[in-house]
Amino acid sequence: MKQLERGLYLALGLVMTGIGILGAFLPVMPSTIFFMAAVFFFARSSPRMEKWLLEHPLFGPPVIAWRDHQAIPRKAKYTAFTGMAFGFVSFLYFAQPGWQLLLPVLAFFAYSAWYVGSRPEGPEG
Repeated sequence: MKQLERGLYLALGLVMTGIGILGAFLPVMPSTIFFMAAVFFFARSSPRMEKWLLEHPLFGPPVIAWRDHQAIPRKAKYTAFTGMAFGFVSFLYFAQPGWQLLLPVLAFFAYSAWYVGSRPEGPEG
């Protein structure tokens, strides 16, 4: 059973890594959250893959900043804000929602932006 569990964690880690890589290239989709999940799964299945991801020059630093300090670097915050704005404007344009849908979606985006903006930018604050 332990081997099956380890294989499942490894497969989930690989899937999360793949989605994270896609997110690095798609403007609205996040990537760091998927890499954080991948590290979680790799820690339970493949120390080698966990080490590779944490030491990756592009993907590792934001994961480590979040894991160790719940921090989001300034550049990542700006990228997130830009992606949220693009997503919201796209939603307005394509869905043309009534206020019953617009208000909860606006509240979700506003809360998400507040949350990202309220996180420290690094270990020092």
